[in-house]
Amino acid sequence: MARANDATTVSEFASNGALRLDCVTKRYGAVAAVTELSAEIRRGEFFTLVGPSGSGKSTTLLLIAGFEALTSGEIYLDGRALAGVPAHRRQIGVVFQSYALFPHLNVFENVAFGLRNLRWAEPELRAQVFSMLELVQLDGCEDRLPLQLSGGQQQRVALARALAFRPSLLLLDEPLGALDRKLREHMLIEFRRIHRTLGTTMIYVTHDQEEALVMSDRIGVMNDGHLVAVGTPRELYEECADPFVADFLGDINVLPGTVQDSRKIRLDGEAGLVAAEHRASPGTTVCLAVRPERLTIAKPGESRGDWNEVGGRVEEVIYVGEGTRYRVRTHGGHLVRAKQLNGWDVPRYDVGADVTVSWRVADARLLEARHP
Repeated sequence: MARANDATTVSEFASNGALRLDCVTKRYGAVAAVTELSAEIRRGEFFTLVGPSGSGKSTTLLLIAGFEALTSGEIYLDGRALAGVPAHRRQIGVVFQSYALFPHLNVFENVAFGLRNLRWAEPELRAQVFSMLELVQLDGCEDRLPLQLSGGQQQRVALARALAFRPSLLLLDEPLGALDRKLREHMLIEFRRIHRTLGTTMIYVTHDQEEALVMSDRIGVMNDGHLVAVGTPRELYEECADPFVADFLGDINVLPGTVQDSRKIRLDGEAGLVAAEHRASPGTTVCLAVRPERLTIAKPGESRGDWNEVGGRVEEVIYVGEGTRYRVRTHGGHLVRAKQLNGWDVPRYDVGADVTVSWRVADARLLEARHP
């Protein structure tokens, strides 16, 4: 039996899968679910679409799969226009959150279902099914029914079935949404392993920001039917100046203020000035953004040299095992969130304690003006 990670199998999967969306639009009557979306997904890339409910990410996936018809625009897979090509001829695999397994068929027949419809010869079919079960680490489970499997195992069967016919592209629509947290974390690792093994182009849809940051080569952030940003996880989390993207991908503190000169900003209501890298003109209203994990809490008067700092009082303390989350009300009235890892030498602060919140100049950035 051929192994799933041998050179032949990898080349079969990795030889295609480049996708281009050109001004893709989908309307349902007067409602625009997706508006002029253009993007390129590279061959072999793990690309994730994230956004709030109703942002258009799942609709985009359905358009790529061929389950919904375009209103306008075009989708190209390996240079071939997909307009008018029915879903079953697009060479695209799909994995849904609901698994969609046949309850009366055992694991083997669930994985073999598409191959039988494609009239694969029995010897090749059996070799491919066992290869896929080995890939998803379900060897020996071929005779079980779906009800005899855990949620994570059922999701692996769905994944094996979607990969069995060697698709050019694999679409995953919130496949981990029905699993508990520990199982989700385990399946994230499994998806990464399988992607590295096969090199298949994968597009993953989720509203979970952590999943997107952990899994992706690149992330596309959607809002109100528009693709508002594309970049690597690090680029979008640490460098993106779009206020929606910065707020959606993790927690962030946003402090309004006014530019004083080329280096200084006066935060609204706060005494003193803070330093920031910017090119805004004096008098410009801006928003200074800094992630909670970039903030440090200390007792008043414990200066950190050239770090920025504001004074405040602890309003809430949340212990989360490996770390502690603080909510601090600054003297200027802003609510600031801070995170710090727990350790024997890390000071702890109670509700009501007076503290200083500080951050390095390089750890903050100015956000663009908010969209109307």
